Amino acid sequence: MNEWQGRVAVITGAASGFGLETSRIAAARGMKLVMADLQAEALEAAAAELTARGAEVLPFRLDVSKAAEVEALAAATFARFGTPHFVFNNAGVGAGGLIWEQSAKDWEWVLGVNLMGVAHGVRVFVPAMLAAAQADPGYRGHVVNTASMAGLVNMPNMGVYNVSKHAVVALSETLYQDLSLVAERVQAHVLCPFFVPTGIHQSGRHRPAELAADGRPTRSQLVAQALMEKAVTGGKVTAADVAAAVFDAMDSGRFYIFSHPQTLGSVRQRLDDLASGRNPSDAFADRPQVGEQLRAALRGRG
Repeated sequence: MNEWQGRVAVITGAASGFGLETSRIAAARGMKLVMADLQAEALEAAAAELTARGAEVLPFRLDVSKAAEVEALAAATFARFGTPHFVFNNAGVGAGGLIWEQSAKDWEWVLGVNLMGVAHGVRVFVPAMLAAAQADPGYRGHVVNTASMAGLVNMPNMGVYNVSKHAVVALSETLYQDLSLVAERVQAHVLCPFFVPTGIHQSGRHRPAELAADGRPTRSQLVAQALMEKAVTGGKVTAADVAAAVFDAMDSGRFYIFSHPQTLGSVRQRLDDLASGRNPSDAFADRPQVGEQLRAALRGRG
């Protein structure tokens, strides 16, 4: 039995990457789709693709960092399809560099999208989902928030991104606990992917003009951008693999969703450091050549 048939999905960042692949699975399972994204042309193409496959699709151009726009997304969703059963707070951007070199605009942009986009999604949709669960014993709801492995460890030269994703993990874990106090049929999940070929390394192209970077990028920011591009484009796990893992986690009731569970050793190391009162371990202890290359690049020797 397909329990997703006829249900409603709201997906941000739906025009590419995890959002698009999750939309494709949702459409294949017979869901009605609200696809939201900042990229108007890409969103139009993605919506057209899934409409051609027979899905009911509401495309919605959206800047998730803007509270009023997310509220408008919710209003449009309720008007067209009613209360959603699956909300994927997925839109995100990538940025790096030494943490003291991040400008106020860097912080506002990254936290606005990565953190406040999730917070707005939770704020506008969860109350309606709880009301639906109370009114209908057959209702089941899921909220999936996209964080990152960067929300569980702290790699150097990625401070602003790390902070945003740690906050999403904290928000999601708290949401899970809060929901357990008041509901049984609305569940929270957090997605923590590692490096997967998506367009996140190109997210700067869509940075709003009012939050444009101040001046030329620093050496550390250029280094971070180059490393991110290399790591993301070289990933072997696909966005489609991650989307499948999202549905598997919802089907099985699993909270944490990992694209690369083999990388959890670094999370254990961090927790061991915390529990033992040790200083943070060398992030490159198992890859000393990578650490030396990064130090050389940042000090102008690379």
